[in-house]
Amino acid sequence: MEEIEEMEQQEESSILSLTDEDGVETLFEYLDSVEYQGKEYLVLMPADEAEAEIVILEVVPLDEETENYISVNDEKLLAEVYGIFKERYKDILTFED
Repeated sequence: MEEIEEMEQQEESSILSLTDEDGVETLFEYLDSVEYQGKEYLVLMPADEAEAEIVILEVVPLDEETENYISVNDEKLLAEVYGIFKERYKDILTFED
């Protein structure tokens, strides 16, 4: 029974609620965190869309307890981070490019 509760807690904790600059709140499923060139990136997927695209955000620490998540606009950087993510999960997930 404890294993089921632990799994439910893990599933709940994998959902992040992020608010954009316009105050719009969106739920994302946390997939992974990737370190690349000294920076950390979150790999997310919108939680409420059946066929959603992966979202990659740069983690920018503000202080010890707070961090911002910034959209990445550099296509080459997105491809590199996504490539690392795909390599990690190639035996677990099926990717459509």
